[in-house]
Amino acid sequence: MALALAAGYLLGATAQADQAAALMDGPARITAADVNADAQRMPEMLRNQVLSDPKKVEQVVSNLYVRRALADEAQNMEFAKQADVQAALRLARDKVLSDAWLQHMQTKHRLSDQLAEAQARNVYNAKPVRFEQFEQVQVRHILVAGDTPEAKAKAEELLTQLKAGADFAELAKTNSDDKGSAAKGGDLGYFESGRMVPEFDQAAFALDKPGALSDLVKTKFGYHILRLEARRPAGVQPYAEVREQLLTEVRNKAVQEAIDLEAEKLRSQGKLNADAIRAFSEGVKKP
Repeated sequence: MALALAAGYLLGATAQADQAAALMDGPARITAADVNADAQRMPEMLRNQVLSDPKKVEQVVSNLYVRRALADEAQNMEFAKQADVQAALRLARDKVLSDAWLQHMQTKHRLSDQLAEAQARNVYNAKPVRFEQFEQVQVRHILVAGDTPEAKAKAEELLTQLKAGADFAELAKTNSDDKGSAAKGGDLGYFESGRMVPEFDQAAFALDKPGALSDLVKTKFGYHILRLEARRPAGVQPYAEVREQLLTEVRNKAVQEAIDLEAEKLRSQGKLNADAIRAFSEGVKKP
C-alpha cells in the first residue's frame, strides 16, 4: 500500500512538474500551465489543433512571454498603483475566480444520468404540443448555378445520368454548386413546407416516394435536380429524436437554478447606494 501511495505521489509530482516546466525563460517565464490557461479561451476543437502543433504553440508562448515581460515592466514602473489599473486588476481577478466558481457549480449540480433521463421524459410528456411538427421531407439536390444555356445543358446531362442509374450522392459531391450540401452528397436533411424558395419547395413536396427524381427545377439560384429520400408525416416527434436536446435542457436548468439561488443570496448581502449611483451618473458627460 505504501508503495502504491508513493507511486501515486510521484505521478502527481511529475504532472505538476510538467505544468511548471518553462517553455520560455528569461527575465520573464512562461510555463505549460500558462499556455493551458490561455488556451481555455479558444473553442475546444481549435484548442486541440493549436496545442498539438509545435509551431503554433511557439507563437502562443512567444506572445505570452512578451505580455508577461510588459506586465513586469509596468509593475516596476509602479503602474499598478494607479487607481484605474487597480480597478482593472480587481475586475480581472473577479472574472477568473468567478469563472472557476461557475465551473465548480457545473460539476457540483450536474444531474445524474438517471435523474436527467427521468426529468427529460417528464418534460416531454407534460407538453406534447411543444414537439408537434408539420409534414417534412428529406431531399438531396444538385444545383447547377446560373441562368445560361450552358448551365441548363449541364443540368439536363446530369439528370440523364441519374435516370440511367448514376449515384446521386457522388454526382452531387462532384457537380453541385451548393458546396455546403455537396459535401454531404446533396443531402439537405428534413425540412417543412415553406422553408425553401417556392419553386424548390413545391417540387420537393410533389415527390411521392423515396428515390423519386424531379425534373429540372429552376430557381433564382440556377437549375436543381431533387431526389426524395424520406417523408415524415405531421405529428409529435418521438422522444428519441428530442432526447439529447431535452437532456441538455434539464441539466442546464438544474445548474442555472442553483447558480441563480446562490447569486441571489450573495446579492442580498449587499446594499445599493442610490445617492452615489445618481452622483456617478450625473458626472458622466451626456452624448
